[in-house]
Amino acid sequence: MTEASRRVRVLFDEAAIARRNAEIAEAIVAAKPENLLVVAVLKGSFMFAADLLRALHHVGLAPHVEFVHLSSYRTGTVSSGQVEILRDVQSEVRGRDVLLVDDILESGRTLVFAKDLLMARGARRVMTAVLLEKPGKRAVTIDADFVGFTCPDVFVVGYGMDAAHAFRQLPFVGLVDFDNADPDLFDGG
Repeated sequence: MTEASRRVRVLFDEAAIARRNAEIAEAIVAAKPENLLVVAVLKGSFMFAADLLRALHHVGLAPHVEFVHLSSYRTGTVSSGQVEILRDVQSEVRGRDVLLVDDILESGRTLVFAKDLLMARGARRVMTAVLLEKPGKRAVTIDADFVGFTCPDVFVVGYGMDAAHAFRQLPFVGLVDFDNADPDLFDGG
């Protein structure tokens, strides 16, 4: 066990995440996507997107893959409320079904921003998949089409999600033990 994983309490373990990814892939297949383009929202969704893409392969889909880097957090632990594009999608989305993959649906601002952007560019349909959903935190109206887990209103790390760039490598989603964590990792935002 690494020093980082000793400071994090497991909320959703590797096995539960793998099972849920397989179930989400089955649900996506059932939605009968056409000319599917998966757009992963960086950075937090990269592990979820990679595992979901592998699960999609196992159920017979072969989507194209793109990335968009959006930020409303920067180095803080609370959303600023303003979404910025740090890296845009390069592929044509016009006339395609798009699966937008993000790590957490919390305020909803990032997902709404990305979905509206892709629809404005002519996507035929934009579906959304999120690993975690925090239903009590919405600032805008949106529901994800595919949800991994409902998450309590706590700050989570691991499985691609970070606290000031730490903990992304963990293979599970967990809660940081703030009492035993390095205080320089967090800005208290």
